Amino acid sequence: MSRSVPNTRFPGSLTRVDPALGPFAVRPVDPDTDVPLLHGWLTEPRARFWLMTEATEEDVARQFRAVHESEHEQAYIGTWEGEPRFLAELYSPAHSELAPHYDVLPGDTGMHFLVAPTDTPVHGFTRAVITTVMELAFSAPATERVVVEPDVRNRPVHALNEAVGFRIESTVALAESGKDAYLSTCTRDRFRSALAAGAPTRGDDR
Repeated sequence: MSRSVPNTRFPGSLTRVDPALGPFAVRPVDPDTDVPLLHGWLTEPRARFWLMTEATEEDVARQFRAVHESEHEQAYIGTWEGEPRFLAELYSPAHSELAPHYDVLPGDTGMHFLVAPTDTPVHGFTRAVITTVMELAFSAPATERVVVEPDVRNRPVHALNEAVGFRIESTVALAESGKDAYLSTCTRDRFRSALAAGAPTRGDDR
């Protein structure tokens, strides 16, 4: 049965003004209207770590309908200057493939994000996106720690994660995703400290 009311575990939306790049906004994915856009993003080669580069539009629709109906995850479209520019997901690690691999705490929220392809890279954009997604996750009062599991080969994301306060806890083999991943966590305090430091991220040209 589809959710008829918002999922109260996760935030409904967010607006944020980045000091360098201006307004960002995040709102839940609508599986009835957003699928063509998401299919285009997820089938690009740069989205290979999402494991959907060969997906059909119906595959993508099925995936995001399932997310929409779930009580344990929420997908979001992020916009910059009013245009869709990124995808984000928040989820409950206790109900994910991560659960057997670490001690899940009550305040843990899992996170994924994907920046849409573009022909006009913007310096600092990816850093602004991950900051916005982290603000979204921490806007839920129950969230005390954000958990991520990037593929060990995804070096640009490791640099971004470190820049916003993540620490690698362990390397885990995730059979469902078919990857070795760096299980990493970021507390609310570490995120705020990273924001205050404001160091640039090497290689962040989008």
